[in-house]
Amino acid sequence: MKMTSSAETRRIDLPYGDETVSVDIPASNLRSILSPNAIPGVESLDAEIQRALSQPIEAPLLRDAARDAGQVLIIADDMTRLTPVDRIIPHVLDELNLAGVRDEQVTVMIALGTHRPMTEVEIQQRFGDPVLSRVNVINSPWQDPEQMQDLGYTEHGTPISIARMAIDADIVIGLGSIVPHHIPGFSAGAKIVQPGISGAATTGATHFLSTRTRRSYLGLVENVIRHEMETIADLIGLTAVLNTILNQDGEVVAAVYGDHRAAFRRGVEHSQSVYGVTFPEQADIVIASSYPCDIEFWQAHKTLYPADIAVREGGTIIVLTPCPEGVSVTHADMLDITALDADTIESMIERGDMHDVVSGGLALAWARIRERADVSLVSHGITDHDARSLAFTPFASVDDALNAALGKYGKDATINVLTHAPDLLPILDQ
Repeated sequence: MKMTSSAETRRIDLPYGDETVSVDIPASNLRSILSPNAIPGVESLDAEIQRALSQPIEAPLLRDAARDAGQVLIIADDMTRLTPVDRIIPHVLDELNLAGVRDEQVTVMIALGTHRPMTEVEIQQRFGDPVLSRVNVINSPWQDPEQMQDLGYTEHGTPISIARMAIDADIVIGLGSIVPHHIPGFSAGAKIVQPGISGAATTGATHFLSTRTRRSYLGLVENVIRHEMETIADLIGLTAVLNTILNQDGEVVAAVYGDHRAAFRRGVEHSQSVYGVTFPEQADIVIASSYPCDIEFWQAHKTLYPADIAVREGGTIIVLTPCPEGVSVTHADMLDITALDADTIESMIERGDMHDVVSGGLALAWARIRERADVSLVSHGITDHDARSLAFTPFASVDDALNAALGKYGKDATINVLTHAPDLLPILDQ
């Protein structure tokens, strides 16, 4: 992110997919430019992974835990995340080999949640030959009831449907990266199981629960959704997690390995140091780039929750996102409901009138945001029609959206900019 300035304006370059988009902001209006803290990556990624594996947190060494194991499942996040799974998995396999587990006993399952399956080309690009030459990599079977198993309900009434392969495995290891997340507070940890390899009903229930109890859990470590996820992970016997913390350039700052509760919480401390940023005041206008969650709005919507913290009530959020795959590949029909108000969506879910509760939960979350602020959308991948179906106002450029907002709030309107919004935890300095 680059900035140039004159006496009257500051030019800010915002990431937009593989490109950048420049916006000129009146200097007198600009209050904050929020980006992840500039923490350098580790000198050696391989050494950091090995260090984490050799220093397990409240868990035995993997080579000890996996001794005499039959089947092992490694759950890895998909292409919507930046976790360097291609570099991590060979180290995990080597540890398993030391336990006497052969590569042919190990399967890697991609934690899709309710995302579309990864293609063979995408799997090749993400995992690489050093992994694919040793183990089989498969997509989570969340759309195939024959490969899922029901395990009852949580205390909050969440129906539990999990990939049967995870339940049958002797050892289950989860891989992911810890970033702020609006539903469970932070990603990773037990989230690799729910929603990672869960059925749509399970994921829909936790999404809906999150929007009923709070507008967003962004940055809150202890919350009801995290509890739900950890309860479900316990039921399938999640042995351990190896979680990384990345900086804004996608470099690993730290890695943690061990018990899915304890290691995750240790990793959160690192994550907070990267993504937690203070700012002095909520602004009339917030300009927010969706980078690195750019593929579809199903990912880019994570821009809204940090922006919601940074905007004043009655303000405007300008979302900049390429979304080459549109709103959602696997939930395209959600556009039938996304313009509805929050109370209507909530009532539809409660009455059982909505078959896709996962979509309903997110539509409800977006409606809650719109209760506080207007949303403008700048995207080459989302049509104007679809933007309006989201109840957002489409604009051809950030400049057009900003000029419209300045016209609404006047020459003294205040502006905050979020350069990597999905990976930010804005903290209001009060």
